[in-house]
Amino acid sequence: MELHIWCWLVIFVSLAPLSCSLNADGLALLDLSKTLILPSSISSNWSADDSTPCTWKGVSCDEMSNVVSLNLSYFGLSGSLGPQVALIEHLKVIDLSGNGISGPMPTSIGNCTKLEVLRLLDNRLSGSLPDTLSNIEALRVFDITNNSFTGEVNFRFENCKLEKFILSFNYLRGEIPEWIWNCSSLTQLALVKNSITGQIPSSIGLLRNLSYLVLSQNSLSGTIPPEIGNCQLLIWLQVDANQLEGTVPKELASLRNLKQLYLFENRLTGEFPEDIWGIQSLESVDIYKNNFTGQLPPVLTELKNLQVITLYDNLFTGVIPQGLGVNSSLSIIDFTNNDFVGTIPPKICSGGRLEVLNLGLNLLNGSIASGIANCPTLRRLILKQNNLIGPIPQFINCNHLNHIDVSYNFLSGDIPASLSKCINVTSVNWSRNKLAGPIPPEIGKLASLGSLNLSGNRLYGELPVEISRCSKLYQLDLSYNSLNGSSLATVSKLKFLSQLRLQENKFSGGIPDSLSQLHMLIELQLGGNILGGSIPSSLGKLIKLGIALNLSRNGLIGDIPLLLSNLVELQSLDLSFNNLTGGLASLGNLQFLHFLNVSYNMFSGPVPENLVRFLNSTPSSFSGNPDLCMSCHDNDLSCMGTNVLKPCGSLRKKSAHTPLQVAMIILGSLFAGVFLILCVLLTYNFKPKISSELGILLEGSSAKLNEVVEVTENFNNKYIIGFGAHGTVYKAVLRSGEVYAVKKLVHAAHRGSNASMIRELQTLGQIRHRNLIRLKEFLFKREYGLILYDFMENGSLYDVLHGTEPTPTLDWSTRFNIALGTAHGLAYLHNDCHPAIIHRDIKPKNILLDNDMVPHISDFGIAKLMDQYPSALQTTGIVGTIGYMAPEMAFSTRSTLEFDVYSYGVVLLELITRKMAVDSSFPGNMDIVTWVSSKLNATNQIETVCDPALMHEVYGTDQMEEVRKVLSLAFRCTAKDASQRPSMTVVVKELTDARHVACSYSKQGESGPSNS
Repeated sequence: MELHIWCWLVIFVSLAPLSCSLNADGLALLDLSKTLILPSSISSNWSADDSTPCTWKGVSCDEMSNVVSLNLSYFGLSGSLGPQVALIEHLKVIDLSGNGISGPMPTSIGNCTKLEVLRLLDNRLSGSLPDTLSNIEALRVFDITNNSFTGEVNFRFENCKLEKFILSFNYLRGEIPEWIWNCSSLTQLALVKNSITGQIPSSIGLLRNLSYLVLSQNSLSGTIPPEIGNCQLLIWLQVDANQLEGTVPKELASLRNLKQLYLFENRLTGEFPEDIWGIQSLESVDIYKNNFTGQLPPVLTELKNLQVITLYDNLFTGVIPQGLGVNSSLSIIDFTNNDFVGTIPPKICSGGRLEVLNLGLNLLNGSIASGIANCPTLRRLILKQNNLIGPIPQFINCNHLNHIDVSYNFLSGDIPASLSKCINVTSVNWSRNKLAGPIPPEIGKLASLGSLNLSGNRLYGELPVEISRCSKLYQLDLSYNSLNGSSLATVSKLKFLSQLRLQENKFSGGIPDSLSQLHMLIELQLGGNILGGSIPSSLGKLIKLGIALNLSRNGLIGDIPLLLSNLVELQSLDLSFNNLTGGLASLGNLQFLHFLNVSYNMFSGPVPENLVRFLNSTPSSFSGNPDLCMSCHDNDLSCMGTNVLKPCGSLRKKSAHTPLQVAMIILGSLFAGVFLILCVLLTYNFKPKISSELGILLEGSSAKLNEVVEVTENFNNKYIIGFGAHGTVYKAVLRSGEVYAVKKLVHAAHRGSNASMIRELQTLGQIRHRNLIRLKEFLFKREYGLILYDFMENGSLYDVLHGTEPTPTLDWSTRFNIALGTAHGLAYLHNDCHPAIIHRDIKPKNILLDNDMVPHISDFGIAKLMDQYPSALQTTGIVGTIGYMAPEMAFSTRSTLEFDVYSYGVVLLELITRKMAVDSSFPGNMDIVTWVSSKLNATNQIETVCDPALMHEVYGTDQMEEVRKVLSLAFRCTAKDASQRPSMTVVVKELTDARHVACSYSKQGESGPSNS
């Protein structure tokens, strides 16, 4: 008996480990965790001592202890998804969303044949989608939003059971797969921001259960198929930012459940179907940036659920329905840049929710109702460029208002002191009206005010001292009024001013030394006043002054101070029509000048060498200075190129000629002149190639040219917004409401410069990329040429990083997107243009930002087509900007693709540090590359070089690692050895791989598609 008991005991002990060991699913999960790196909070819970993994975090089992769900979403995982996942044979749900998983999707995923839900959104997965996905016939939900998958969708489902198919925010290409139209159970189809081409087929009407169709930000073409009207369960239709054409089918009015309609940024035309405005469920209608015509019907006012309606940049006409806003839920109304007439609906704010009202660039008339100015929820009020009359209403309830723009109207009356009640206002633009009277002292109560523009009115009186309390002012424009007094000492207290425009007033009392306290100034316009006195040497302390210094027409006396030579960044200088004396030697240091006018003074002596170029481009810049001269050598033909200045020295000695000699000289000159004219005519007639080339390339609308000249008042300096490679850039707002950046090109007198201009225009005209500035039109005159670009509201990256005070907030996501977008644009120039194009002057001033802070690389004028050197991708000629030029430029005149990569790396460093490429804070004349390297070599702590505001945002978050990776990439881009720099294609890839978890599709709106 005892022997029997001992036998059973031995058997029990020997079998015990087998009965308690971890089952196969658990072993597969532990094996998976070798590549899929788990945080300690999960790995400590996944124990090999357990018999099953059913109690592990993120794991669910069925009644047979088979793992059926692996849900580790937003747990901070990293690593890669290994092939071991296929060993879990009963798996139905995989949800690894919101982690940092990278690498490809394993082909073994196709062995998970029972899988119903596969959600991998918000990771860093890459590579192509495996065709083995076709094996998963039970799949209902497939969501890979916000990864870096590439290639085409090659897998297909014969018996499709998909309910949600979401591939948004990847790099997939090709057409919409045809097999999708067999997925009759599909409720959500989202392909946002890929490279999907082709048309939306009529087969889409077969998806009768579809509730979310989101195809935006692709390259779809063709028309919107009317068969979409068969998808009567649709609540979200989003096909914006494509290349769709034609009219909107009236069949869309059948979508009686529709809430969100996004058709913006396409090429749609014709009248917008009136019946669509009868869909009572509509919450958001965004159809801006098309070519829609017609009028808004009164039924629009009956949409009680409508919250957002944006129609800007279309061709709508007629009167805005006067009942708009009554008993509605409207929060955003944007009708900018249409042809609406009549008055503003008087109760447009009565719904109690309106936050944005933008009716600018229309033909509206009448007055501004008091209810609009006192809408308690309103944040932005934009009524610019209409025909509005009457006074600006009194402000009573405007606590939320932060932006007011009623510029370019016919408003009259005074500036209401009640504006001071809008305590949170940051920007006020009431320019170009008929406002009269003084500026009220109550203006000083606007503690948050950053930009004040009252230019072009009829204001008079002294500037109130209380304005000095607006301590956040960075832009003050009071130009073209009749303000008087010695108020410059008052504005000197506004320490954050970057742009001060007081020209064309009656200010007096001299230029005070206290202006030198405005260390952030990049533009100082004081021309056309009666200041008197001399130019103080202290202005030389304004070393950031880069856009313009205008002291013209002020009765100034004395010499130009030597310290003005410190203004090395200055691009425009106007000292004309004063009584200044002495020489121009102090201007010899100003190497970046694009505009100069010292005419009608009493200057004497030679013109400095660096200013001689203006004698060819704008010789009138030196007129009215009889004692100015041009240094010449004997037989120097360049001295004969201008009749404004005489040669210095012996060539200026007066000659004594007899009357006979004078007569002979005159006759000889007349004969030579006639002969020269004949030569020019013959040359013109017998060289049709150049003439034809210019005529074809630069042909444009003379009416539009005349209007551009008119609205810029013959290119008045006040419209200058910057300087490009070949000339000055102006802002032009046409009567149609079109807003352009206009580059005025000065033609040189030889064929080579014309060829350079032609090359720029040809290059610009052929480029089409979302991160490159788009050229609109070429216009040509004998004296100059014009290039019209899209105007970018947010200016340049330089403005955002360095040129604005107080410093605007720039979070890491925005900085990263600017870096990535710029890289995409450069990669396109280098790899997708044939022949490749080298920009050769990449810097923040040449990276323009649109309303959404999307970067657009500008100024291709210096880029040369590289097919002229078939043996190598390179161009010749030293170009670029100090601080952005690669080290090899010191011993070579060749520009290569690596030159752009170096400059781009400098821009990355500026984005991270918010320091300039050559910053006054760097010791020993260092540039930013040397400074960052030296700081990190000393401490190896990136906190010592990063922008403190950026560190405050990302420190202790996953984004900190992202900043490190971008900083490391910046160092590789700025390697001294050009061969060690990555290509821009590699840069795009590495930035994409480093991308932090971004906004997922599910976060687009509270009522957007479910990701479960």
